[in-house]
Amino acid sequence: MRNQIDSGKALAAAISAAQAVGKLMRRHLNSTKRANEVTQHDIKLELDVRSQKLIERTLRSTFPGVPLLGEEGDAGDVSAEYRWVVDPIDGTVNFTYGIPHACVSIALQGRVGKATAEYEDGYDTLLGVVYDPFCDELWTALRGGKAQLNGRNIHVSQRRKLDEAVVCIGFAKTRESLERTLPYFNDLVPRVRKVRIMGSAALALTYVATGRFDAYIESGIRLWDVAAGGLIVQRAGGEFWHRPVEGRHAHRLVASNGLLRRSLRVPG
Repeated sequence: MRNQIDSGKALAAAISAAQAVGKLMRRHLNSTKRANEVTQHDIKLELDVRSQKLIERTLRSTFPGVPLLGEEGDAGDVSAEYRWVVDPIDGTVNFTYGIPHACVSIALQGRVGKATAEYEDGYDTLLGVVYDPFCDELWTALRGGKAQLNGRNIHVSQRRKLDEAVVCIGFAKTRESLERTLPYFNDLVPRVRKVRIMGSAALALTYVATGRFDAYIESGIRLWDVAAGGLIVQRAGGEFWHRPVEGRHAHRLVASNGLLRRSLRVPG
């Protein structure tokens, strides 16, 4: 990367954008939402689009030339040297139903060269911000720094035994993902202490980073759901393992404390 972005200024901009959308989410949690699209396993809200536009305006006020890759569409050339990766409301189905378990996820990525399994499209995540407006919990991380929750350093759990672990599992939106994951779910349940299905990938990752969960597993999850949270896991001492699967910016992943992945038997 040739031109360096001020990481402190970028982090402040991402936090400001996340908190602005968080206020909007709190205000609308118990209101009737207008859906733009409804499928069997997903809902897209008018508020998703409005929230992403608010994030875009906030980020562009400080970094007018940096494009944005988001769940609700892209703004600018997302193959540029730097790009924001945004999920304006992660956990939309929860939010639609008035369940206060959803968040804002914002990452900044920089081009590092040739695409690899680790660096999708040749990008590395430089900072991550995840904000849960209902618990007022703000997770942050910078590449090379410590992961923090509300300004305090956090660390993954130290559990090594799978039968003592709490593992979060996600089911992506496609039939193919369900068919891959259901047999794995049935195999996993008797081998761990508890399985949790929470409905927000970004919060699952931050819960791993904070030691609340020992691992999080999903196949078919999208980049904007996990870019910020994946860095937060890594900077909290954990492992963020991911590989591309069919679909736009889709991945299978295991995020863990770094001690459990081999015993988890990742689904294909």
